[in-house]
Amino acid sequence: MTSGITFVMSVAKVTISIEKGLLKRVDRLVKDQIFSSRSQAVQTAVEEKISNIDNNRLARECAKLDKKEEQSFAELGMTADAREWPEY
Repeated sequence: MTSGITFVMSVAKVTISIEKGLLKRVDRLVKDQIFSSRSQAVQTAVEEKISNIDNNRLARECAKLDKKEEQSFAELGMTADAREWPEY
């Protein structure tokens, strides 16, 4: 059952240069119905790459944190929260 809501995605046309061998691989994915079009294949690849970059950046930033210090902050916050919880 559908809700009757249609989402319109804002898109922009771009022109790219791509190696012939890579384009053949993209075309094979479209032919095999993995993607409905070249555009969908390229957009999915770009989205996944950007997501991976963002996730790697987050992981690098998290690695900079002091685990013991973060744990003590978490425990301090939980102790304060527990005092505010109502009795059942």
